[in-house]
Amino acid sequence: MSRSLVRLSVLDGSQYTAVPGSRFSLDTLSGVTASASIAASQLARAVGDNPLDGADFAGGPPADEESVRQARRSEAAPVLAKSLATAAQHLELSATCCQYTASAIIRDLTEHPEHRPDLPGLSPAQYAVLERIAQGGTRRYAPHNRPVRVTDGDGRTIHAKPFGVLEKERLIRVARTSRYVNQDVVVTAAGQLALDFQKPHRSQAPSPAKPPAPRNTGGRKR
Repeated sequence: MSRSLVRLSVLDGSQYTAVPGSRFSLDTLSGVTASASIAASQLARAVGDNPLDGADFAGGPPADEESVRQARRSEAAPVLAKSLATAAQHLELSATCCQYTASAIIRDLTEHPEHRPDLPGLSPAQYAVLERIAQGGTRRYAPHNRPVRVTDGDGRTIHAKPFGVLEKERLIRVARTSRYVNQDVVVTAAGQLALDFQKPHRSQAPSPAKPPAPRNTGGRKR
């Protein structure tokens, strides 16, 4: 939710608001914030409604019997299920709205290239890595006290140098869940723009040499 608020604030104060159709993207992103807020409140409510069987102070009232604790859990179960289901629905809606927002931004900037932001120039190697990441399945492995390793969806290693450039330019994003597990790597909206509109600077192969033209010797054919 906090991240969507930051993104909404940045977009609302940027030149993107001059792009025809940008209002739809801003409205959709605000829907992400609203849905994420509802999901967070439902999860908080589930925590509050969850019966906790802790130990009392020494010399305090006797602990509840197992039958009482079981009845309390049974009474809370449908309330918890409803809260969790509502939270899941709004989280799914948030994810859908994020996809719509990213697609709409790319569409708007495609149809109105005069508003397109400057994109970093990519080398052929960087562009190739970005294409591989866009195919999905890229993972970054960052175990504790071991070298970081990045592989694409086919399990092939992605070199650190072009990967680092793409991450620094915010053309890709790493889902930082934990230092000890694999992390998903996805292409950002800016990265998709780079894929759509920027071609790598490939040197053209030299054209094959033409055979020399036959010389006129002035003789007669026999």
